[in-house]
Amino acid sequence: MSLEVGNVAPDFESIDQNGNPIKLSDFKGKKVVLYFYPKDNTPGCTAQACNLRDNYEALQKAGFVILGISSDSAKSHQKFIEKQELPFSLIADEDKSVHEAYGTWVEKSMYGKKYMGTARTTFIIDEQGKIAEIIDKVKTKEHTNQILK
Repeated sequence: MSLEVGNVAPDFESIDQNGNPIKLSDFKGKKVVLYFYPKDNTPGCTAQACNLRDNYEALQKAGFVILGISSDSAKSHQKFIEKQELPFSLIADEDKSVHEAYGTWVEKSMYGKKYMGTARTTFIIDEQGKIAEIIDKVKTKEHTNQILK
């Protein structure tokens, strides 16, 4: 099942970079930017995270909570946050259950080899917990503009 604008965003429970439990339903009543990215400390993912960091104040003023999610461990997320001074939480989805719920764990291809990986996708979730927008052609260096447009 693929998610569409207007669908209720699947709730999930996982852990953040500090090992604390985190659920989407914790943010009911707030607008959430839930962005799925492939890997901590890689060039595209760093550009995306830093773009959100550099525009964090504008995103907060617009009422958004930012949550990044990848299949990296909480420890990896912690190092990424410290290195890049990220002001938002990153969710560890090592078992890929959240990726599966959102349809972002997909078959990819590089140099003719097929493998499973994360489709870089951002879900904008409204205060009622419904998907208001899906950004599947993420511009890592201009991601805030895509969100605030």
